[in-house]
Amino acid sequence: MAILAFDVGGSSVKYAVVKKHGAVEDKGSFKTPASLEDFYKELKRVKDELTAVHKIRGAAFSMPGAVDDERGIIGGASAIPYIHDFTIKKALTKILELPVTMENDANCAALGETWLGAAKGVRDVAFLVIGSGVGGALVKNGHIHHGAHLHGGEFGFMVVDTEGTILSEAASTEHMVRRCEQMKGLPEGSLDDKKVFALADDGDADAKLAITQMIKELARAIYNIQYSYDPECFVIGGGVSAREDFVPAIDAAVNEILEKVRIARVRPDVRQAKFGNDANLLGAVYHFLQTEKKE
Repeated sequence: MAILAFDVGGSSVKYAVVKKHGAVEDKGSFKTPASLEDFYKELKRVKDELTAVHKIRGAAFSMPGAVDDERGIIGGASAIPYIHDFTIKKALTKILELPVTMENDANCAALGETWLGAAKGVRDVAFLVIGSGVGGALVKNGHIHHGAHLHGGEFGFMVVDTEGTILSEAASTEHMVRRCEQMKGLPEGSLDDKKVFALADDGDADAKLAITQMIKELARAIYNIQYSYDPECFVIGGGVSAREDFVPAIDAAVNEILEKVRIARVRPDVRQAKFGNDANLLGAVYHFLQTEKKE
């Protein structure tokens, strides 16, 4: 018996069949449809194809936005406007003829890493995903802490200076790239994160400085989260986290803070995410299994 998992993103919808203990099979994807009707059609097509091969007992969704699984509604906003502000869970259940659960995509990534990944066996986790912004999630006692307004773990909204700059602006790879372009006097769009890291690897001073500033902002945020939420560990996700030198650089920047703040005795345990994109699929399934246990 398996769960059909969908990771719904602005450009593509990834899917897979996930077995109870986390084995991922028959992965695939399709371009995110332009309309809700086409979205439903594609989901049903995938479900029909995979139920011919697997015995599937439910569907688990990783979705953008303020996902309220209990009410079955996705609030907030995302790159897919048609999924918001109506009882989409009820519609998905009817179309797929399966029990359905859904959870926010960053929360799913955190759950996937907590279930079988970098934070396996850990009960309290802070998860940060570094990309065009800084996303996040909090796992408390093995479950997502959603918060009173579904904003638990939204670390990207943290203010980092007196001008109102938020962490998503100061510590994202996109901001790091723009900063490097400005220092080098290049037009916007000339570089991307891979090019900036390649320049830094070749010794370029501007690229090194842009990366260092991003790392320091992340380290400061991690220190502050450690002394407010006090997680057992942090997991860093996002494409840039795949670099073997990224987490060690954050560790070094955290050490600089701890050398200045002598009263601080707890050193944050920062870990590299293990699963990449598969974390969302695994986390969606883990949420399904947790929900099933409750019922």
